[in-house]
Amino acid sequence: MGYQQGLSGLSASSNDLDVIGNNIANANTDGFKQSTAQFADLYANTIATSVNNQIGIGTQLAGVQQDFTQGTFTTTGQALNVAINGTGFFQMSNDGTLTYSRNGVFQLNNQGYITDSSGLELMGYAANANGVINTAQTVPIQIPTTNIAPVATQNITAQLNLNSQDSVPTVTPFSSTNSSTYNYSTSIQTYDSLGGSQQINMYFVKTAANSWDVYAGPSTGTISQVGSVGFSSSGALTSTAATAPATSPATGELTFTVPNTDGSGSPQSLTLNLTGSTQYGGTDGVNNLQQDGYATGELSNFSIGANGTITGTYSNGQTQSLGQIVLANFNDPNGLQDLGGNEYEETQASGVPQISAPGSTNHGTLTGGAVEDSNVDLTSQLVDLITAQRNYQANAQTIKTQQTVDETLIDL
Repeated sequence: MGYQQGLSGLSASSNDLDVIGNNIANANTDGFKQSTAQFADLYANTIATSVNNQIGIGTQLAGVQQDFTQGTFTTTGQALNVAINGTGFFQMSNDGTLTYSRNGVFQLNNQGYITDSSGLELMGYAANANGVINTAQTVPIQIPTTNIAPVATQNITAQLNLNSQDSVPTVTPFSSTNSSTYNYSTSIQTYDSLGGSQQINMYFVKTAANSWDVYAGPSTGTISQVGSVGFSSSGALTSTAATAPATSPATGELTFTVPNTDGSGSPQSLTLNLTGSTQYGGTDGVNNLQQDGYATGELSNFSIGANGTITGTYSNGQTQSLGQIVLANFNDPNGLQDLGGNEYEETQASGVPQISAPGSTNHGTLTGGAVEDSNVDLTSQLVDLITAQRNYQANAQTIKTQQTVDETLIDL
């Protein structure tokens, strides 16, 4: 026995204590992955030495193995907290230099980019103004602050029941201001190409058994007859006839125009779809009434889905894709270079990053409003700490023993 074995053992134990101490220090670091020190024995490299007579000369640190198993999730409710459920890393950009991380605590900077606490930008697929995601390349994800564009109403869907027992009005001609000239009326808010709104009123006048005239127009403008509809003896809508200039593209549909005065496209074409309307012996009323346009809207909030899609919710009730977070996988995650700050860098040993949307191939999914905790098991680390301490003490004892032997020889 010599000093070399003891010194190498002290060095190895010291390295082990460093690794364990680092694990314990990062027990509360979001996304941190614990490590284990790996050791290898040492032998003198002498050709003449017999294989059966080799005596080891100590140990050495062979490597530090990181444990990339998933940590538990903590729900935060924060829109920009994201946890990776499964394999993969977030791709981050540091002025164009790409790094990788499991820490999903993000924030918005003053330009609307999603960044981590160090200012690195989260990478992903961008979405255009219509919410279409471009998967051709990854770019820093920026949350747009502009309003969502309005969509002009094109179709009004109205499923009504017109009372078969209603009487034909005795007062003619029709007047929207005289309720005795029609049997039933309803209205709906529509939007033009600039997001301007106006109310469209619709009136239904029974003209004979199973036959009704339909009038429509803006509440502040002219109400005109747009057509008539007919019902079968069982109450189903069977025929539609348009009154010029209105048209009837299909049974149950009446297309007419309304003027706009706010600079939007005028006249605006609207199709009233009465398909599914009935004529039963019951109260006049609406079963379904909707239109397909909407006004402009401001971004109210956004959420992150399991596939990484960032969905914005706007003040007009609409939703739209704002981008998509991507994940990177590596053939050998332990080949990544640890840069500190929960950031890793690809190396030749790790292989090139395999970029894809969360949930595809072997990539994990995302959980929004949550963060991944450190995967450090404090109980096992404290036990390992005691073991490493004992190893250090034992190696120190071998040096002490060698010292005693040396003193004995000197005293001869």
